[in-house]
Amino acid sequence: MDVILLERVEKLGKIGDVVSVKAGFARNYLLPNKKALRANEANKKVFEANRATIEAENATRRTQAEKDATGVDGKAVTLIRQASNTGQLYGSVSVRDIAEALEAEGAKVAKNQIVLDRPIKAIGVNEVRVQLHPEVSVTIKVNVARSPEEAELQSQGVDVMAEMFEKDESGFTEDFDPNAEPGDLSAINREEAPAEGEEQAEA
Repeated sequence: MDVILLERVEKLGKIGDVVSVKAGFARNYLLPNKKALRANEANKKVFEANRATIEAENATRRTQAEKDATGVDGKAVTLIRQASNTGQLYGSVSVRDIAEALEAEGAKVAKNQIVLDRPIKAIGVNEVRVQLHPEVSVTIKVNVARSPEEAELQSQGVDVMAEMFEKDESGFTEDFDPNAEPGDLSAINREEAPAEGEEQAEA
């Protein structure tokens, strides 16, 4: 389906461009959200007659978005969540969680302006894009941790899960007999293991 864009749409084009899109994408997203018009002759005439007004309104919204961006760009929010020992969250962080955390920090952002490329399902610091206007986007940091102390470490660049893994590894030791044949019991285990005769006697 051919449509006329009423605003810039990422990966499609800018205001006034006539582009071909899938019918479902046009019907379910572009048309109901007033981001485009069907590209028929009547709509082309309507668009051209109102082009100056459409572009002026877009410029006003862009200017406001650029002002709003100064209070959002680079902002960091912390979300404390329960997680397993491997750092996997019991659930996931949603755009609503991020919007509420931003609002608590004094930055009001609509849920549909937060762009999550994939769900956040583990602890760590994630960069998330906020699309304040089709031509204005900023990046924020979402610090997901199990405690305020863990969040503080992560904000300093510490990989909490890697540190935990290293501690587990350093605390793990295994008895080793350099003289043992492959598949043979170590000397320590041989001393502890009952002899064949003893096993039979016990049986």
